[in-house]
Amino acid sequence: MSPNGCSKVYIVEVPFTDRVVGQRKEMGVTIYNLHLTFGFLVLPKHAPFTATAYLRAKLEDIAPPSAAPPSAPPSVSGSCDDKNFYVLVKYGTKGFNFQTIMGKRVLTGSLAQQYGLMGNDTHFSLIVPFSAADATVEAVESSSIKSRLDVTLRYPKTNKNIQDFSLACNFVTKLIECFPNGTITAMAITLESVPSLNPRRLTLRNPACGPTYSNDQYAYFVFTANSCGTTRKFLPNMMLYENEISITDELELRKLAQSKEPEFDLKVFCYYDINTNQAMGFNTRPRRSEPYAADDARGEMQVEMRVALDDSYSVFHRVEDDPITKYLQQPLYFEVELMGSYNPKVSIELAYCWATLEEDKMSLPRWDLIVNGCANSRDPHPVIFHSVLPKGRVNDPSNVKRFEVPMFAFAEDKDNLNRQVFVHCEVVICDVRNPVDAACNVQCSDQDNTMKGQKLAVSDDPGFKSVTSGPIIIMSP
Repeated sequence: MSPNGCSKVYIVEVPFTDRVVGQRKEMGVTIYNLHLTFGFLVLPKHAPFTATAYLRAKLEDIAPPSAAPPSAPPSVSGSCDDKNFYVLVKYGTKGFNFQTIMGKRVLTGSLAQQYGLMGNDTHFSLIVPFSAADATVEAVESSSIKSRLDVTLRYPKTNKNIQDFSLACNFVTKLIECFPNGTITAMAITLESVPSLNPRRLTLRNPACGPTYSNDQYAYFVFTANSCGTTRKFLPNMMLYENEISITDELELRKLAQSKEPEFDLKVFCYYDINTNQAMGFNTRPRRSEPYAADDARGEMQVEMRVALDDSYSVFHRVEDDPITKYLQQPLYFEVELMGSYNPKVSIELAYCWATLEEDKMSLPRWDLIVNGCANSRDPHPVIFHSVLPKGRVNDPSNVKRFEVPMFAFAEDKDNLNRQVFVHCEVVICDVRNPVDAACNVQCSDQDNTMKGQKLAVSDDPGFKSVTSGPIIIMSP
């Protein structure tokens, strides 16, 4: 869109080597021409509209007609700092006509802009982060990674390389961090030696502990020292916590075995001193506010999840009706209620909800519905939250949460049709009077679909209460 928002700009890139581009030679100069016709439909009447354009470009040949090599061919050089590759490309003889390939991709205008292209009539330069998609990770060490950037200059007509350039450097980076509160973070990066590795399939020792974030290049894990299969060992004056990142999915393991690639296994170690004395200074001040606390009491609050017949949430499926049968396109309406509570100052919040094919909430496969109190952004059919009003049997709306599942993300998988599913939720109870309580004041990125929740890296916190609904039979129509 243009800055004033009243027009759109379209960029079309056509290589000189494309068959639709005409060319002719004149006195050591190649002239390229291209006739374009843009076709549009004017809405709402879908009236056709066309516009034509004629493009013409002149480029001096880099080599004489005899195809002898140029006297001053283009060249590439580079260097590194602690975060980036710096690449310098010199044009060589005037009238350059070559392509630049970064890794395996041709350097297009948008890619050059991403890498901060700067240049003049003699050269251009690029700044490429060591973690860029066009860089290749050769090796991983305890506190650094060895990354390589390949740059190739190529004649577009013959596809022959003018120059091949590789720059490899060691970059200091913390792949594993151990925090004093027992939180551990670890990053697993794809290696050149294991090209078919999918970081999204990596897990910790507990297969249910997948990456907090992942893409095609790396997987990032956040967990605590007492979760996800982490083991503890006592050493002189310190304690060792150990876990490992690997592939546990049998299908992925078979794929790697067939490709004859080495196994991927990243050990995670954290050492904590147990005989260290720290001197601390402190002072006191009057309390700024009274503590937020209900009447003194002990006991366990009961949470119940039900499936409603429609979005009015007036009639629910009975337990004796199990299993519930639903067709593929039918939505499911869930209600989660804090039972036996008549205190409007207490709020129940949905932290995590997911679906499994087994009654065991830790079983796999698992499809996330609600993550950190918000609808799963990766779900093509995200859940819809319904507001709760004080009406009928609902006296305190803060004690009730409702959401709708339009269609499960795995509904298009024919292997999962006509099978029973179970829906699990983990909820947390909080004090709505506390303005600094994160569990009561989290906002989702989509303001039209806002839901409060507690942002925790893992869901095995003792403050969570788990509920399960099912089985539900998903039938194909």
